[in-house]
Amino acid sequence: MGKTPGQKAARVKGFKMSESEILRKIAVIFVTDVVGFSTLMAQNEELTLRSFRSCKEILDNLFEEHSGRIFNTAGDSVLAEFPSAVSAVICAVEFQKLIKARNASVPNAAQMQFRIGLNMGDVIIEGTNLYGDGVNVAARLEALSQAGGVCLSKSIHDFVSQKVDLGFQDIGAQQVKNTNVHAFDVSIGGLAPRQIAPTPPAIEPVEAGAPPSIAVLPFKNMSTDAEQEYFADGVTEDIISHLALWKTFPVVSRNSSFSVKGLSLTASEISDKLNARYLVEGSIRKAGNKVRISASLTDALKDRTIWSERWDRPLDDIFEVQDEISIAVARAIDPEIRRQSRENTELSKPESLTAWDLYLQALQKYHRRDAPEGILSLCDQAIQASVNFLDPYLLKCKVLLRERFKPHNRERRAELSAQIFEIASYVVGKEASNAGALAMMASYYFQLNDLDNARHYAHEAFGINPNNSAATRALSLTEAYAGNIELAYDYFLKTQALDPSEWREWPQFEVSLLMVLGRMNEALDKITRAVENDPENNLLLGFKVAALGNLDRLADAQQGLEAFLQLRPDVTSLADYAPLLPDFVVEAVLQGMQKAGLKQ
Repeated sequence: MGKTPGQKAARVKGFKMSESEILRKIAVIFVTDVVGFSTLMAQNEELTLRSFRSCKEILDNLFEEHSGRIFNTAGDSVLAEFPSAVSAVICAVEFQKLIKARNASVPNAAQMQFRIGLNMGDVIIEGTNLYGDGVNVAARLEALSQAGGVCLSKSIHDFVSQKVDLGFQDIGAQQVKNTNVHAFDVSIGGLAPRQIAPTPPAIEPVEAGAPPSIAVLPFKNMSTDAEQEYFADGVTEDIISHLALWKTFPVVSRNSSFSVKGLSLTASEISDKLNARYLVEGSIRKAGNKVRISASLTDALKDRTIWSERWDRPLDDIFEVQDEISIAVARAIDPEIRRQSRENTELSKPESLTAWDLYLQALQKYHRRDAPEGILSLCDQAIQASVNFLDPYLLKCKVLLRERFKPHNRERRAELSAQIFEIASYVVGKEASNAGALAMMASYYFQLNDLDNARHYAHEAFGINPNNSAATRALSLTEAYAGNIELAYDYFLKTQALDPSEWREWPQFEVSLLMVLGRMNEALDKITRAVENDPENNLLLGFKVAALGNLDRLADAQQGLEAFLQLRPDVTSLADYAPLLPDFVVEAVLQGMQKAGLKQ
């Protein structure tokens, strides 16, 4: 994973938390112990200790190789932290393989087996030791692991599954010592895949003030071929997975949703059974090489359909169609529920507003570009009402990021960047796979001109949720500064499709990309409209002058340059102007400004 500065300790300010002075960080935790150690000690204490020291030496060497750090031991238990989830998984698998090889070369009495648990999460720093949920969950996973196996949390699996050449078995939601965790086994040669019944999903009452829950009901197979049921179920499961990526709305689990399959229940009855206000329903009709998929979104409380769509597709690649439709449904539903919820919030009395209502009001003010103080105040109220509701934290980051780019906040940029880092770090600590928070971490490092770490976090965010507009925006920026202009423009267009407001604060970015790509007429058209909307913005005017110069419209360019220099009397030469420009567009802009008449 490269550098992981997001794992640095951060003091979280601005939140009403009793442990506001406690140092925290995100860490990858490795926990292991010997299977049946007490029994082995009782049988032959001296031999057991010699064997353990031999195995511990193997582990120490691997820790040194993969940058692991032991922070605690207790008898046969070893607890370590890693800077990288990938390194921790590789180290764990190599250790089990080396222990297996050692066992094959020693007498039975000297053989040992280990269990390993891996987790990534929020931990508390106390000197050289670590405590907290991140450590506790790793210990629970270690207890769940097979002898000779590696058991890891979903947060680890989601980061490493596409980066290592290993197989994983999803063993589902498990409850170990009162801790619920979604666990995965690493497939290791010699270990048979195990079948563990997932802990039955508890359908709990929805917390007051929480965002409304959504259930994706099994899509109906309308084909004459009953064997096509797998396709309908696959689309349903994919929609559940894609919706869950947004993190805002609680999505009823697959097991719970499929529990109503085949039952004749009304929308209201299903809503009550699953504790879900919104229901996604659909049907699939497959005939020959074509498929028709219909989907709808129902507000069960009001018993009315608020959105529906239909797709007709050729089945050249059944899995590609499945992905396309499931992503399309998830994309459409997320904003539709937000819009519907905002309408409901506008009808609420102020004294009855919940965390969700307060967040929606803040979001509306953000999109209207209201004063930041009011938006931040509503976010803080939402946080106070429900500290575990993470969207208000991310909205605060967006507000602070917007403020950071405003010229009058030039002197406050370091302060605003620090606040963004603290909030984003807090959210990542609470939920390591939150794409929005990882995208904000990318923005933070981008502001520090740390391109390597900015790209790292941008790609992590995109890998978790490729339809998160903050993630695609971060990728567009970082790829542009890395010199990958065509790729940056692709991500720009994807962001524009997901949320056009992401670029409203920086219209010259698209213009910069178009200029470097040689699409000068399009660049001039875009920047002309931007200048019309903000005629006193000298930065925009400078880009317009450059575009005119590059198109050899010299009379217009010279006239624009005169206006620009009146707004920026400190710029008297190309050398003065160059430091004000993004690195990747310097050459194209200076070429146009030189044609317009700006001196060397």
